Amino acid sequence: MQLRLKKALFLPSVSNKVTQYHKVLSKYVPEHYVSYVVDLLIQHPVQFRVAKPRKTKLGDFRAERQGLHKITVNGDLNPYSFLITTIHEFAHLVTFNEHGARVKPHGKEWQQTYSKMLYPVVQAGHLPNDIAEAIEHSLLNVKASSCTDQNLYRVLMQYDPPKDGLVVLETLEKECLFELNGKTYRKGNLRRTRFVCTNTHNQRKYLISALALVKKIA
Repeated sequence: MQLRLKKALFLPSVSNKVTQYHKVLSKYVPEHYVSYVVDLLIQHPVQFRVAKPRKTKLGDFRAERQGLHKITVNGDLNPYSFLITTIHEFAHLVTFNEHGARVKPHGKEWQQTYSKMLYPVVQAGHLPNDIAEAIEHSLLNVKASSCTDQNLYRVLMQYDPPKDGLVVLETLEKECLFELNGKTYRKGNLRRTRFVCTNTHNQRKYLISALALVKKIA
């Protein structure tokens, strides 16, 4: 499902924009944080789209040479993941507007912006304790995204709805067979945040995220 907020940016009054944004975002963002995200949209005009699920990313920011920049966030995320991913992408937008393309995508400028934007979310006091603690820890050592911050992502996953037949790769025993994207692998050793897994068809080894959702083969 895709919901476009692009048209709302051209409504004649700010009050109409706020109403439209609240209506759409209340379906995706925790109740207490809807206004915060709406304020971001008002302060930083952008084409914001709720996208279909993507396996390779939770959200993205795209700078445009002409017109408004674009932000997309996957619509299948749980409310807390949606909130944090949205802030992550807005941090890219703000960093680009302030520094242009001359800085690294996840360099110190982005890290400072991301931390500054996450801080009031924690301070508001409406996050579950485990998520708040994970974010506070993350702010001490900012990562490129919630997906690369293993601890934060692991906590956020606890708020996902159950996915029938799927388990987290790190919960499986070594040498266990599992299926991912229609292919069968054998779980190997952990290398930092990924497991070295062997494709049973071609015997090639692949690095797969420890937090990947896979189907165990009995």
